[in-house]
Amino acid sequence: MAAPKQDSYDVVIIGGAMMGSSTAWFLTNTPDFDGSVLVIERDMSYANCSTAHTNSCIRQQFSTDLNVRISQFGAEFIQNARQHMGGDDRMPDLQIRNFGYMYLADTDTFADTLRSNAKVQHAAGTPTQLLSPDEIKAAYPFYNVDDIVLGSINTQNEGYFDGAAIFDSWRRQAREQGVEYVENEVVNITVNAAGTRVDSVTLASGEVIACGQVVNASGPRAARTAQMAGISVPVEPRKRFSWVFSAQNPLDRDLPLTIDPSGVHVRENGGGTYQCGGHADVDPAVDLDDFVMDHSLFETHVWPILATRIPQFEAIKVTSEWAGHYATNTLDHNAITGPHPEISNFIFLNGFSGHGLQQSPAMGRGTAEWLTHGAYRTLDLTPFHYDRVVQSRPILEKAVI
Repeated sequence: MAAPKQDSYDVVIIGGAMMGSSTAWFLTNTPDFDGSVLVIERDMSYANCSTAHTNSCIRQQFSTDLNVRISQFGAEFIQNARQHMGGDDRMPDLQIRNFGYMYLADTDTFADTLRSNAKVQHAAGTPTQLLSPDEIKAAYPFYNVDDIVLGSINTQNEGYFDGAAIFDSWRRQAREQGVEYVENEVVNITVNAAGTRVDSVTLASGEVIACGQVVNASGPRAARTAQMAGISVPVEPRKRFSWVFSAQNPLDRDLPLTIDPSGVHVRENGGGTYQCGGHADVDPAVDLDDFVMDHSLFETHVWPILATRIPQFEAIKVTSEWAGHYATNTLDHNAITGPHPEISNFIFLNGFSGHGLQQSPAMGRGTAEWLTHGAYRTLDLTPFHYDRVVQSRPILEKAVI
């Protein structure tokens, strides 16, 4: 474990994966911020973090206007990343591979939800299309749509992007611009006697680091981090399984990221390969270090669904598989952001429930604005503040995968 160079920082970020690094990078690019920043990451290999296990896709199809706006900025940032990063030629020119997301509804109730969601998306300028089963079949002949009532797809700013390139560039530039990263772990958080501020964090290596503000960006470990400060946050690790497979008879066109009514999802991966994901019907919280693969889940649950929905996937071969964690907000599957109402310098950046990578540009920008100005200057993220947790006031997001 590495020790920090100083014993006091203006901002301490707990967690150095996508959210923590986004916040660090945006802080260094905020003209009014001139403070010191420490990022504490327990595993610099990032082998088991949610960022490493992501689908690396972005969608505009959400059911709330704020989530759509967050994704719109995400898409703009991705496609202009080099410009945002000052023309750094180490940053590749990125594009979104716009195969879109295809939501399939097999009931009238779900179809009504897709129609309602599309109205929100259209109002925000996203050109979502609602397709009848015949229209789905005409555009994508490989689907079995016998049980489908309605489909929803958008192929603008919706699909795969190189999230790893952005993550690497954020970390590299943040360091070059003065952010200190250390591989260490926070084991205690000390709050002042009045219960109004975090005074310091204690590291596993023994150092006590004073801090002006603390950001909880610790992904599935968010609840454990918050608990050190005597705070409860409804975020828990839920296991999500992924498989990459090759098809004996590849599809003749790009496969949208298809969300089957069962919850299983599958997308184009390129070169006759595809990536799919899902979870068991029983979906409990798991231990933070539990990444054990359920090898039977694919054959007993996922593959039969894939082969029914896309008959060409009856003959496939799995080439790789892994288990990762969603940082699941059990209140409403939306982000928890902003300050604690009493411990005012404890800032949340938690509970993204599978949306984190695509939302990281807007969330890092917004958190940096709050840390600098005590207010948002671009998108207003206050609806996602922790206050709603205290008040048990969920923001229902209907488009959850």
